[in-house]
Amino acid sequence: MTTRRILLGAAAGLLAAPRLARAAWPADRPIEVIVPFPPGGGVDNMVRPIMNFVQPRLPGARFAIVNRAGAAGQLGFEAIFNAAPDGYTIGAVTNTAMHAVAIERRPRYRPEDFTYIANVVDDPGGFWVRADSPWRNLADLQAAARRGPETIGVGTAGIGSDDHLLQLGFENAAGVRLLHVPYNGTAPVVRDVLGGSLPVGSLNMSEGLPLMREGRIRCLAQGGPQRWAPTGEVPTFREQGFDVLGGSARGIAGPPGMPAEIVAQLREAFRAALADPAMIADAERSNMPLRPLVGDAYKAMMQEDYAALRALWQRRPWREG
Repeated sequence: MTTRRILLGAAAGLLAAPRLARAAWPADRPIEVIVPFPPGGGVDNMVRPIMNFVQPRLPGARFAIVNRAGAAGQLGFEAIFNAAPDGYTIGAVTNTAMHAVAIERRPRYRPEDFTYIANVVDDPGGFWVRADSPWRNLADLQAAARRGPETIGVGTAGIGSDDHLLQLGFENAAGVRLLHVPYNGTAPVVRDVLGGSLPVGSLNMSEGLPLMREGRIRCLAQGGPQRWAPTGEVPTFREQGFDVLGGSARGIAGPPGMPAEIVAQLREAFRAALADPAMIADAERSNMPLRPLVGDAYKAMMQEDYAALRALWQRRPWREG
């Protein structure tokens, strides 16, 4: 009887023990990394390289990258947020897309409650013109817009995109109105700027860099908190007197409630990976603007961005309904 009680007690203890106590995270099974956008895009191209550098810093870890695209990223963000908080599901999150969706409608996630692990990339937005444009800076654009309100077309990758929100931020700061021209992606924006039918293109700095190096387009301003080194000759919006930030920050987060010890291990692995000279060199070769922010620093940046977008929405909603 005593032996039977001992065995039953041991079995009950095993059943009551948390999953993580019985398994050696992260070696128990693959860690799913959800990408809320299709393969080959900017977010996907951020996730795959960084996970290659994180993996050696988490002994036993295996990553399975899964693309769950749809509804401007909403489906993937919801999948990350609502996953079991056991350390076996993390994913890519962005500032503008994730925050804009939460402002426009009611998704099944709350941006402030994600477990923020590390930001990897912050690709600043920029205002681009053809090389022979008469406008040399934002003051020139502002003056032209005051002479002809809503006559200067600005092409973006779509309503509510980071490119569009950069335009709205500039309009608010400059006291002008431009003409929004939404496209289905950045490629047609660049095409029409080069062709001369579109005066201004709003697109990320990494997207415009190759043509800038060829001397075919110029950048009036970049939207980062400081100048991105490969485009160091281009001043920021703030340097030109317009308090505007804009771009696409891309990082890694998990669902709310993840165990503190797992979060700490993930953050340290990302911190080391982002400081690896090989990772930095790889990012430079691929024109990937790194902005390493880990843990609380990343969370603070995302909260600041979310608050700024909510304030912008109150002043000027970018979608009807």
